[in-house]
Amino acid sequence: MVYKGTILKYSQFLSVNNQTPIISISEGRTPLVPAPYIAKQTGVQGLSVYLKMEGLNPTGSFKDRGMTMAVSKAVEKGATKIICASTGNTSASAAAYAARARALGYEMECYVLIPAGYVALGKLSQAMIYGAKVIQVEGNFDEALNIVRSLSEKYPIELVNSVNPYRIEGQKTSAYEICDELQSSPDYICIPVGNAGNITAYWAGFTDYVRNPTARPKMYGFQAAGAAPIVEGRIIEKPETIGTAIRIGNPASWKQAQKARDESGGLIDSVTDEEMLEAYRMIHQMEGMHCEPASAASVAGLIKVARQGKIQHESTIVCILTGNGLKDPQTAINQSDMVAAEKTYKADEDAIAKVLNLTAVKS
Repeated sequence: MVYKGTILKYSQFLSVNNQTPIISISEGRTPLVPAPYIAKQTGVQGLSVYLKMEGLNPTGSFKDRGMTMAVSKAVEKGATKIICASTGNTSASAAAYAARARALGYEMECYVLIPAGYVALGKLSQAMIYGAKVIQVEGNFDEALNIVRSLSEKYPIELVNSVNPYRIEGQKTSAYEICDELQSSPDYICIPVGNAGNITAYWAGFTDYVRNPTARPKMYGFQAAGAAPIVEGRIIEKPETIGTAIRIGNPASWKQAQKARDESGGLIDSVTDEEMLEAYRMIHQMEGMHCEPASAASVAGLIKVARQGKIQHESTIVCILTGNGLKDPQTAINQSDMVAAEKTYKADEDAIAKVLNLTAVKS
């Protein structure tokens, strides 16, 4: 049977009915990949660590899970315009699902506000080629979000940021998938926290899917140290981090994230950019997986708290990698051996063998 996306697969848990037009690009069903090297780096005995590869959704991030719901419900409502503020991934997803709505015969325009100079090129190019109207603002994400929220209240245009409850509903489906694949709930979920909608959604998903409250995972969320308002207990006016996807100083789902943390017995902590980049290199070079820098906050956070004794032995842990590595190629290049890559060599076998330090085997 052809897979048709998360709404149809999990419709019994979602606010849809026979009158809801399904705007889907077959999102979901992302791989859950064992990470044995990362498990060893924690220093904790008997851990089973998995990476949930959300960057393998159609537009390259977890946002597609929520966007299929948000756009489907917008079309059901009769909306012909959607808008969002974005650090990149939301804009790409919103633009793609607007395009999909048009393919299915619905009138739909997409408008996105982004903070000028702070969106990775891979994400910006997606929103543009999908046909969105991209507007750069001289300010940060939080200021852009305030504008689009106000516009959606005053004009006939539907807001599809994570303050839209259907976005959270759709994002719950990743929790369902994890339980289905493991055939049980994990002990911990480690997840990056930016606008905090995703940690909120995962906890809601596990609450839906795991009837025994004591069997639900602890939610361990990680912000970037330069953009850690929940950790510091205050709005960060000028958030800064290499992880642009979580460069947010006033999360829209702040209180909901705290609730997820408290109800699950989890925590929300921060990791430095250096810790994030170390985990980023580890994911790529030692596990063969890929993600954008902000996604690596989940692995950096796991290693940090495990070494602090906050992870129990013999546990099952899922780290959420929220976005695709190709979203931010410049960081990948910056973290690689560009000295060697920038050199050119004579197209000669002996010359290349010398560069590779190869020694001929005597016959």
